[in-house]
Amino acid sequence: MNGCTKWSWIILILVLLIFQGCDSNNNNPSISSKKILQTPPYSGLTDSIANFPDDAALHLQRALLLSQNNRHEIATADYKKSWELKPEANTALEYISNLLMVDNVNEAVNLLQHGIQKFPDNLEFSRRLSEVYSQTGKSKDALQQFNNILAKDSSNFEIWYDKAMLLAQLKDTAAAIQALEKSFSIQPINYSGLALANLYVASKNPRALEICDFLLSTDTTSQQTDPIFMKGIYYSETEQYDKALEQFDECIKRDWKMTDAYIEKGIVLYEQKKYGPALEIFKLASTVSNKNADAYFWMARSYEAMNKKQEAIMNYQRAISLDRNFGEAWEALQRIQ
Repeated sequence: MNGCTKWSWIILILVLLIFQGCDSNNNNPSISSKKILQTPPYSGLTDSIANFPDDAALHLQRALLLSQNNRHEIATADYKKSWELKPEANTALEYISNLLMVDNVNEAVNLLQHGIQKFPDNLEFSRRLSEVYSQTGKSKDALQQFNNILAKDSSNFEIWYDKAMLLAQLKDTAAAIQALEKSFSIQPINYSGLALANLYVASKNPRALEICDFLLSTDTTSQQTDPIFMKGIYYSETEQYDKALEQFDECIKRDWKMTDAYIEKGIVLYEQKKYGPALEIFKLASTVSNKNADAYFWMARSYEAMNKKQEAIMNYQRAISLDRNFGEAWEALQRIQ
């Protein structure tokens, strides 16, 4: 290679590096957005929008396509334009979803509040606003939105359920139970029934059994395990151990991979000071799910109760290795060491 050619190549490489550096330092989102919009699958819609810039449907179509491909930031402009051109309820709700995806909560709240005023018969705006308030810690505002919806539609079982979940989160158990009872009476389905039964179990109220038995009576395939498991927890909490064991055994019969049923069965045996049988059940649980920290924690407690210190230490360590935030395991390990 002669000297002239050599220097030509060096100059060419330097020029390329300079351009690459300029491109990599170019953080202008509008330029990258334009490039993306001019490539498939958006290019066809982009051409159509260039020809018909005031067509709200085209902007919404491109926005939805961008969202489907996780281009949420780029989609925002199209949602906004479509909404400005043709302010319809469906467009607003899609735009709101986009704003929440890009973490523009304040703008989403403003649009939700505007939607409530503009579309008073569409309760979806109030529902979504209540969700946003709940997720951002504005519990009183969320409850107010739930109440506003229920004032217009007291038969909305989903809103009664959502309100109950918020009340439970706020530790207002009595009000949560009342709201769940209302939801369940309107539409007696599994998720509201189980949530209601769970609250009754916590207060050792036998109403929990009635709800679970109702849910089981609707199970034509005899495959449900959650109501049976809930009954087992109730019997365990009320120290009706034989009945609790029956329920957990039925869970395992229906689903042998249900690790929680093994663990709760083992805990019942442990509470009865039957440490050997309890240990065997916890071992089964760790076999079914070898990454379940609770199984090893209870194995450790059983070993500790049987004065097998080294085995207990080893299993407390296993539990901690699977869950570094397992406070009880850390405390037990420190105590025993």
